[in-house]
Amino acid sequence: MSDMVTLTIDGAEISVPKGMLVVDAAKKIDIDIPVFCYHPKLNPVGMCRMCLVEIGLPVIDRATGQKVLNPDGSVKLNFGKGLQTGCTVVVSEGMVVRTATVPVQDAREDIIEFLLTSHPLDCPVCDKGGECPLQNLTLAYGRDESRMDFRDKMKLAKHVPLGELIVLDRERCIQCARCTRFQAEIVDDPVIHFHNRGRRLEIVTFSDPGFDSYWSGNTTDICPVGALTSSDFRFEARPWELTPVASICPHCPVGCNTTMSTRREAISGGRNVIKRIMPRQNEAVNEIWICDKGRFVHHFADAPERLTRPLVRRDSRLEPVSWDDALDYVAGKLQQHKGAAAGIAGERLSNEDYFQFQRLFRQGLGSGNLDLAERRLAGGDVVAQVGLSRGSNLRDLKKGDVILVVAADLHEEAPVWWLRVKQAAERGATLIVLNARATRLDKFARYARHYAPGGALAAARELLTLAHVDTGAPEPDSAGAVAAALVEAENLVIFYGAEGLTYDESDALARTLGNLLLLKRGDDDTAASHAGRPNNGLVPVWSHGNTQGAWDMGIHPAFGPGYTAAANQGRGAAEIYAAAAEGRVEALYVLGADPVGDGLLRAKPGFLVVQELFLTETAALADVVLPAQSWAEREGTYTNGERRVQRFYPAIAAMGEARPDWQILAQIGERVGLGKPPFAAALVFKEIAAVVAPYKGLDYRTLAHVEAQWPIVGGPDLYFGGTAYANRQGLGQQWAAAAETGALPSYELPLDGPAGRSGGGLRVMRIPALYTPGTLIDHTDLLNRRMARPALYLNPADAGLYADGEALTVAVGGESFDVTATISDMAPAGVALLRGVPGAHPLGIEPAIVSRRPVAEMAAAD
Repeated sequence: MSDMVTLTIDGAEISVPKGMLVVDAAKKIDIDIPVFCYHPKLNPVGMCRMCLVEIGLPVIDRATGQKVLNPDGSVKLNFGKGLQTGCTVVVSEGMVVRTATVPVQDAREDIIEFLLTSHPLDCPVCDKGGECPLQNLTLAYGRDESRMDFRDKMKLAKHVPLGELIVLDRERCIQCARCTRFQAEIVDDPVIHFHNRGRRLEIVTFSDPGFDSYWSGNTTDICPVGALTSSDFRFEARPWELTPVASICPHCPVGCNTTMSTRREAISGGRNVIKRIMPRQNEAVNEIWICDKGRFVHHFADAPERLTRPLVRRDSRLEPVSWDDALDYVAGKLQQHKGAAAGIAGERLSNEDYFQFQRLFRQGLGSGNLDLAERRLAGGDVVAQVGLSRGSNLRDLKKGDVILVVAADLHEEAPVWWLRVKQAAERGATLIVLNARATRLDKFARYARHYAPGGALAAARELLTLAHVDTGAPEPDSAGAVAAALVEAENLVIFYGAEGLTYDESDALARTLGNLLLLKRGDDDTAASHAGRPNNGLVPVWSHGNTQGAWDMGIHPAFGPGYTAAANQGRGAAEIYAAAAEGRVEALYVLGADPVGDGLLRAKPGFLVVQELFLTETAALADVVLPAQSWAEREGTYTNGERRVQRFYPAIAAMGEARPDWQILAQIGERVGLGKPPFAAALVFKEIAAVVAPYKGLDYRTLAHVEAQWPIVGGPDLYFGGTAYANRQGLGQQWAAAAETGALPSYELPLDGPAGRSGGGLRVMRIPALYTPGTLIDHTDLLNRRMARPALYLNPADAGLYADGEALTVAVGGESFDVTATISDMAPAGVALLRGVPGAHPLGIEPAIVSRRPVAEMAAAD
């Protein structure tokens, strides 16, 4: 039986999949059925009636079951007694749809007229003007004159804040419920609702803070009028004044596709500035959504505190110098120290930056002392072998498939992954969550198992052991049932993080999970594993936007580019910091990181150079400070946690004399004998493709490849998919995991279990928060009230004499933090949860000393 249905719309015959709605079928052939309440990502409700059409169905002879024919041989059709909503009617074989008849046109005129009776008609001052579906559809289908008596117009409150991020104009709302349905259906944050009835119906929020959701900005995209606008963009610019530029969100490993809207402004000295960040469609990555962090944390690029000139320390002060002087000085010092030089990099830089950084040290200086500023999560080498295979899309996971999430809080660490995993579970995929504590994903899990703190590796090993044996019919909710689900899965995707784990433990966890993917699905010799097949593989929940790229490019003391063994292996980050304190690292180059501010580097080496956007605590101690461009001022590539390489483009002019990181590094490289530097990021990437084996065959042109996506968004209609941008700049490319091209042996696992878990007293596990203070987010004042405050969550059994809300000091891992106590069952017994501390880095589960803050100290702080 065919899975396709053939119907006719306005005389055009079309075949579409069963189950498709009439409005979607028409969209496939560019036939316009206007909508307000309908959105292709939401369940249809048929509220606004704008999509009314005539629908005829073949007349069937009840006796024979055959279609009744007209005298001319055509199929007799029954169009019923009225119009039907195209957004709720599913296509059927032989259906005939008419979208432009007189009754349809009259209905559209009526609907527009009814909507405008309660609308303020303030288009000249409305932020939605220029991209407003109501405005456009009024011009297309509305009457020339109104029969309305304006004395009867409703007067409702305007400029109503739904929290700090979103503003509501109640008069403009057309009661389509797109916003409330999105929050309830898509992101499970039903924090805004309808209140009252009839023409007095209005949107309200009952959450504290108002509109308490990481996804509030998406409602402004799908609102078909100017009822919901963002505080960040409201009254800032007109859409036709803006220049859209494609980019990639730099804040987490998802790699959401975005568009930066820029405008030249006199207040900024004639410089183009970023006015807003919008979603750009990529159905394999972020669909048409972005979280509020990706939407609002862009102000650092235009911040007046940005570094604009090279600085060199003279007489204990940092003073501006020319680029040539600064580069000559840095190159000379690095050559002087060579093997005693070390490089530390952050995780928000581009692939081009990382490649030039490791080239400078390995080839230019002969030093293998190269690492990320802080290694929180291991397993990049495992991901290169059994990572999520090419052709995968989380949107394809359904009943029969399994998603396993271990030691990660996706809602706080990678919100769009949380959203897509949640949706897969709602489609029928089996979701398994393993963690030491409850997370928001537990609600959607078939199995949510909470191991004892420090037991992540033991829990994963138990599953691996049980997966090797036939346990018969395991007890529901048991480890055996979970293992059986993993083995029987049609497709298996595993996310893993570092919550409660040391770096070495996360490495062992990655290998254990890799073995789960390599486990043969059957007893015969031809049985295959999950690894290497589309919609199967391992996904690391990296802590930053391009940690994957840093691994790929060889920012590691043991691995060179492409996971080759480093020819000159050196010290890792922890050893570098210790050696710097002892004087054994004589020159330290810090790239896009703040190890001093993060409590990692406690002693300045003999020579310190920092390449940064801002004068961080590390930069303030440096001998040379080199101003770098932000991601918005240059082009380059990021590689997300699914190993998809994606391009971002320059949107605004460079701040002062700032230069791209890769260019600065290449110019220093020229001075230490590495030859003429490349003049474009594309040339750096060309060299990457030649040297880094997994990137072979990639270039800036292939990364810019696009293809048709569904739903169709970004067109001139605006009402169908909202104001998300179509993707015309590139969908990126995923590089192949080794398992895709051949079978792999299982990983060897350490025999001993986790260490350092014994001993009395309270222990602390650090947990993530999306809005944690940091170098970039601190420049978005709009999020100040949403920022996670330093807090220590204590189980009631561990609280002792401490009260909820009490000011405490917690000493852990050689650092001390002032926190507020929160007594909650969210914390496991015996382990406190530390959240919202800037620069806090996971150290596994560590002993802690908790004490009350002295009253005098609190008063001084206030």
